[in-house]
Amino acid sequence: MRLNKTTLLRAVFSYFGRATPASRKRWACSLGWLALHLMRSRAHIVRTNLALCFPDHSPQERETWARQHFNLLARSVIDRGLLWFGERELILNTIHTSGLEHLDRALAEKRRIILLAPHFVGLDAAATRLTMALQESATMYTPQSDAGIDQFVHVGRSRFNTVHLVSRRDGVRGLIRYLRQGVPVYYLPDMDFGIKGADFIPFFGVPAATLLATAQIAKAWDAIVLPIISRLDANTGTYQLDVLPPLQNFPGDDSPQLATARLNQLIESWVRVDPPQYYWVHRRFKTRPEGQPRVY
Repeated sequence: MRLNKTTLLRAVFSYFGRATPASRKRWACSLGWLALHLMRSRAHIVRTNLALCFPDHSPQERETWARQHFNLLARSVIDRGLLWFGERELILNTIHTSGLEHLDRALAEKRRIILLAPHFVGLDAAATRLTMALQESATMYTPQSDAGIDQFVHVGRSRFNTVHLVSRRDGVRGLIRYLRQGVPVYYLPDMDFGIKGADFIPFFGVPAATLLATAQIAKAWDAIVLPIISRLDANTGTYQLDVLPPLQNFPGDDSPQLATARLNQLIESWVRVDPPQYYWVHRRFKTRPEGQPRVY
């Protein structure tokens, strides 16, 4: 009998959900190597991003980071099997946490909460772990073109408690609807979706089309902003999820542009701690200011 894509994906990720950490590590090493050498367009994007953001580092060091990044990225994809099919206790033992008291305090104070999650490779693990701690939450996602695969991903990402997945086609208005109701929203602030609703804000000194929504929503709805930083240890296969203290006086009296520049500077500081952990495969600098050449 011919397997459809959804059935095949379910079988593959279910296998990874049952696999040992050592087995997932071996698969990640193999798939990471293959991705670096076969996905040439993505490898080019990673190398271009690293060169733009870290021009003072040697090409050899940046190439080492690129190899490490693809290894981490492959492991994070494989680990979706654990997140979507693995035993609850194993997930809790795999994702170590700190700072959950900041989230608990904001919930106790009945604050509207923006969980600000920059694009680190561990963001899916962080999202799953937070849904285990929250009775209700909301986030945005990009619908898949295949209805069966879309349902498969939807179920996996909403496995624990009540998770509202808002289609990116609906924009941030869908998230705001839940935020107004007091539901914490998991928001990714650092992708290039074009210039609509965005401005060119420096990121590692490079103009980057950056949505102003974090600052605008926080001000309009008096929301507290809790940064969510996630890192993956390639050796142990464990994740570290850090819920940082809320951003103070954000956005305050700053314009959306100034407040967003502050966010980008913070994200830069978190990336510099361990550059391969950032999601360099996305085209962060796709949209260019008028007159400036494309970089990819």
